[in-house]
Amino acid sequence: MTVSGDDDLQGLKEIGRICADTLRVMGEAIEPGITTRELDRIGRDVMEAAGARPAPELVYGFPGATCISVGEEIAHGIPGDRKIRPGELVNIDVSAEKDGYFADTAASFAVPPVTRAAERLCRDGRRAMWTGLRQVGTGRPLAGIGRAVGAFARKNGYTLVRNLASHGVGASLHEAPTEIATWPDPSERRIMTDGLVFTVEPFLSLGAELAEDGDDPWTLYARPRALTVQYEHTVVATRNGPLILTLPGR
Repeated sequence: MTVSGDDDLQGLKEIGRICADTLRVMGEAIEPGITTRELDRIGRDVMEAAGARPAPELVYGFPGATCISVGEEIAHGIPGDRKIRPGELVNIDVSAEKDGYFADTAASFAVPPVTRAAERLCRDGRRAMWTGLRQVGTGRPLAGIGRAVGAFARKNGYTLVRNLASHGVGASLHEAPTEIATWPDPSERRIMTDGLVFTVEPFLSLGAELAEDGDDPWTLYARPRALTVQYEHTVVATRNGPLILTLPGR
């Protein structure tokens, strides 16, 4: 989507704030013993109270309001009876729709007590995302995002999952520009136009380079198996740089 006026921008800011607030409330609710279904219910309640609809369910018939991936799962985990345990990594991916506008955000949370490696990975996952976000702006190359994130990963001894990409969003959950690499991609030639709406969402890992299918139609796992985190914001490219829509309380 490309923002065409103030109505678009206000609609995107509203759904972005709802997604951000949902993610914040869910993150604060994580504790040992809570099931992913209970956590998903909390997220659904926040969205519905704000007049929004869960996008994975709306668009794809996903069996939950949010994607909650625990431990060895890295994306698209189905909420269910799994209880969160101390020391696990929990990824929450929230996307929603209101008044025809969509936004998408995600974060990974380490449940105490955590290892130093997991704590560092979460810290650097956020840093990797912000490294990519700083490359956003009107007239800048989309490839700059992947180059910057890739340089960060190499410098700090991480790998990047290379088959889960950023994407356009706004008028629908996934739209053009598709497959925006958050790793170095020499074939990427596209340029960010003014008002372009998309996500920046690197998957930073202690060794994984791909995501692979599991036993159900949705859940993805790291290949090779390794601790992996994802952080994601929805952003608008502007002449002044990135306008981040998915910050809480905008």
